[in-house]
Order: sequence, then structure tokens, then C-alpha cells
Amino acid sequence: MATLYITEFSRTTVTGVTGPATQVSTPAPLVPPVAEQALALSGTSAQSAAFQNDTTLVMVSTDAPCCLAWGDSPTATLGAQRMAANETRFYGIPKGSSLKLAAIATT
Repeated sequence: MATLYITEFSRTTVTGVTGPATQVSTPAPLVPPVAEQALALSGTSAQSAAFQNDTTLVMVSTDAPCCLAWGDSPTATLGAQRMAANETRFYGIPKGSSLKLAAIATT
């Protein structure tokens, strides 16, 4: 079964690495996550639970191609915000929002 994995984080950090000629800042979510969800992907839009009140960063990972939609009551449609199989993305969201994520399987 194809699945979209959603991991919610409330805090991030920036680590600095200093080298001979460069300084690199790497933003990263602080673990543990505040919540994790899994949506079964099919030919019909599936909607997540509302994100936790303190969530500010969402990691989305899919094991199959899918399309996404965000909102208070989103419906995913084919062709919008497509993710490839085995892709992972990070999204920032407003703290305290009642956002949900919807996904639909695609090719």
C-alpha cells in the first residue's frame, strides 16, 4: 500500500560549520517530533488530521507518486504539488494554524 508520511516539528535549529574558506549554516528540525501521521494513498483525496497547535515545520515523505493540497479542509487534485516516489520535502506552517494536508495518488 502506498503511503504519505507526515512528521510535525515545533522547533528548528541552525548549526554552523566553519571551514578554511566557507561558513555553512544548516537548518534542521529538533527531535523528537510533536506528531506523526500516515495517509494511505489512493485515487481519492485523503486528508490528514489537523496539525498540532505548536507545529511550525512539517516533513512530508512519500513512497509513491502523489499530489498535495493544504488548507482547513483541503482536497488534493491531480497535477497540483506533485511529489515523486521516495521524495521528502519540508514545509513551514504558521504556528497555531488549523491546517491539514490532503494527498491523492498519481502516476
